[in-house]
Amino acid sequence: MGSGVQEQRASLTQGEVLPLASSSQSEGLKQTRSVINSLFSGALAGAVAKTAVAPLDRTKIIFQGKLEAYRLIYRTYLKEGFFSLWRGNSATMVRVIPYAAIQFCAHEQYKAVLGGYYGFQGNVLPPVPRLLAGSMAGTTAAMMTYPLDMVRARMAVTPKEMYSNILHVFVRISREEGMKTLYRGFTPTILGVAPYAGLSFFTYETLKKLHAEHSGRQQPYSYERLAFGACAGLIGQSASYPLDVVRRRMQTAGVTGHTYRTILGTMREIVSEEGVIRGLYKGLSMNWVKGPIAVGISFTTFDLTQILLKKGLSRCL
Repeated sequence: MGSGVQEQRASLTQGEVLPLASSSQSEGLKQTRSVINSLFSGALAGAVAKTAVAPLDRTKIIFQGKLEAYRLIYRTYLKEGFFSLWRGNSATMVRVIPYAAIQFCAHEQYKAVLGGYYGFQGNVLPPVPRLLAGSMAGTTAAMMTYPLDMVRARMAVTPKEMYSNILHVFVRISREEGMKTLYRGFTPTILGVAPYAGLSFFTYETLKKLHAEHSGRQQPYSYERLAFGACAGLIGQSASYPLDVVRRRMQTAGVTGHTYRTILGTMREIVSEEGVIRGLYKGLSMNWVKGPIAVGISFTTFDLTQILLKKGLSRCL
């Protein structure tokens, strides 16, 4: 009896040690780390990019919403100072950080799902799934953060005295205009963000793929990433710009005296009052300055943060 116990102990001591975690648990842990890394990298990318172009972003919103934008900007500068152009940036950060985190994380997840479905796991997706992954990522992020975008637009085009902070905007809109106002402009947002995000991610991923094929380097330099991102932003925002104008008009209708209710109705009114070019493409020249800078910074920050996090994680392990 005693010898049997000793033999059993010896076999346990000398035998193979069972793994502490199963392969499925290990895979789940790896997936969780990947999601957290993507969320953090995306949040940082969005915050850095939007802070860098905040004055131009506010000016663009005003330019879309007012007929004599340059006079309003000048009066704002004289009355409230240069840094007043950053007004609404706190609301922007509240929206952009979750939006960018969700968008970049969703894009990574959609790429993995579509890659597995089409047999391109770990490789660059074919063109159509590449475009689809970006569109779905942008749509997912927009659906989850839309009310914050509405609040940011309101704060950017109203006098400082009208809304004291982000919460005040929510309370006043809900009380005076109804909760559904927080989703005014939602449809053109989704219709606009799908081609915008799809083309942006598609262009950036395509340029990186072409770069790797022609240079032999899998990782572009930082300035190359910025250039690829700038091209992506230019193409994506130019394609979806009229819907962006419609979205802003519908969001700010409550404080501009207009009653925009439908996408087509808003477009007709803009075109009849201001014309096609001066109406639906108002502020596009500024968007060509702001957009490429913001998207280039965003994509570059995301990629470099992901690389740093993966290197740090590998060293820890």
